[in-house]
Formats: sequence, C-alpha cells, structure tokens
Amino acid sequence: MKLHELSPAKGSNRESKRIGRGHGSGWGKTSGKGHKGQWARAGGGVRPGFEGGQTSLARRMPKRGFNNVFKTEYAIVNIRDLEKRFESGDVVDEQAIIASGLIKKPLDGIKVLGMGDLTKKLNVKVTKISESAKQKIQGAGGQAEELPEKAKFLPNNQNARNRAEKAKNGGVGSVAKSKK
Repeated sequence: MKLHELSPAKGSNRESKRIGRGHGSGWGKTSGKGHKGQWARAGGGVRPGFEGGQTSLARRMPKRGFNNVFKTEYAIVNIRDLEKRFESGDVVDEQAIIASGLIKKPLDGIKVLGMGDLTKKLNVKVTKISESAKQKIQGAGGQAEELPEKAKFLPNNQNARNRAEKAKNGGVGSVAKSKK
C-alpha cells in the first residue's frame, strides 16, 4: 500500500449541503426555511423551552425538595472489589484504590461496604467502613482503620478557605500577607 492509494472509507465523507444555490439543487430560493416567519429570519427562532409566551412547562410544574449543600457523599467500594484487585498484605488506602481503577474521584471520602467475601489479609485505611465490612476484614486477619473526614469547602465559604490557607502557610494567610 502506498500513500496515494489511501482513501477514506466509503460513505464516511459526505459533501456539504450547499443551500441557496438555485432551484435545481432542491435547496434554492428559501433555502429550506419556508416562507417568511420567525424561523425564516437570520438569527430567528426561540430559546429552548419557550412556548410563545404561554407559561412554560418548567414553570407550570410544582417545586419539590431541595439540594443540601452540606451533604456528605462517599465513593462506594465493596469487599468483593478489594478481593479482586488487591493481594494479601497490601495497604488499601485512597491512593491505592484510585490507582487500582475502582474509583475515579474520592468525593468526600471512601466508604467500604460488606458485599462479597474476603479471603486476603488487607490493611484497609479509608474514611468509613461498614460494620459487616469491618468484621470480614478482621475475620480474614486484616486491619480496618477509619480515617478522619476531610474538611469541606462549601460553595461560598471564603472564611474556611482563609483559615485553611493560614494554617497551611504557618499563620500567614493570603489576605493578611504584608507587602514589602
């Protein structure tokens, strides 16, 4: 095979629809937009969900519930997953679980649940462990340790961010830095 013999797969490249190029093309005169009206104009049309001034469906529906910004959401891992991905004697922590591909994001922490059986001796160090999972880990000769929960930064909690940065910089916050 040579470079000049290469060509795209049949049907993968379609020619563009050239509108407004005469009535013989089938897309001449009004260019597929019909006669006059809002949709025929340049930039015409209405936004998604607009119903011509009638109260839209989204506004006719009753409001229900709320989103709790304080909720704690854990990434869930089961005992059976640990059995498949880890060897006996391994330390199972946040980095190890992410590296094994069991989860992508730890969210507010990782919780190990007790679905499945465990035969390997594992040292599990995560944010939360259910009672059944703890019993299975200890029953296999391993250790189950719950770590303290991470500090949460809420949507507009600037004070918490300043305190965290001040603690990280040894008492000098980003706001209180002196200019020299």
